[in-house]
Amino acid sequence: MENEISVENKLFGRTFFWMFLGLLGSAIVAWYTYSSGLFFKIVLGGYFNMLLILELVAVLVFSLLFRKLPPTIVGILYFVYAMLDGVTLSVIFAVFDLNSIIYLFIISACVFGALAFIGYKTDKDLSSWSPYITVFLIAGIVLSFINLVLLKNSMFDLILDWVILALFCGITIYDINKIKMLQAEPDIAQEKIHIYCAMQLYLDFINIFLRILSIFGKRRD
Repeated sequence: MENEISVENKLFGRTFFWMFLGLLGSAIVAWYTYSSGLFFKIVLGGYFNMLLILELVAVLVFSLLFRKLPPTIVGILYFVYAMLDGVTLSVIFAVFDLNSIIYLFIISACVFGALAFIGYKTDKDLSSWSPYITVFLIAGIVLSFINLVLLKNSMFDLILDWVILALFCGITIYDINKIKMLQAEPDIAQEKIHIYCAMQLYLDFINIFLRILSIFGKRRD
């Protein structure tokens, strides 16, 4: 029993360390991209959408080939995604007040920490949540795209922000709970399982932060 707890704590420790490294890398790249003026060159040059596509490709390759790729390649893919995400996240510095970004980042970290604690302390297997999470996530993405392209309704956008924030709060609890189950899977190499978990939590945190920032952030004049 003590050995299982030790292995579990080690997995969580490595997972959160890699998650922290990914977030730190994204933050540094985001600030450099904006402060250096590179952000405006990317936007004016029409490269922003290309970066979003590259991000999507990176996360798809990571998700689909994770079990087959060696740990080194998995780690490289994780940081490639985090750096690309940092470039696209630089947009928040152009839209929101810096103090607001810092303040709401701290708030997001506190919210994430509370959700992680709930997921860790939940002994019940939450795998039954998976189909519902998938359905609601796809619905949220589709509705966001429709509103962005067709409706362009600010009130509907605010409602979607709240719904997606609530969804990712649930996903965070689910993912933390799932980490405890993943270590028992024999077909996942133990030397790379923490990278997979870090990617999941990285995405959860970023989405929680962006939704909180969108709802409560003070925009630049």
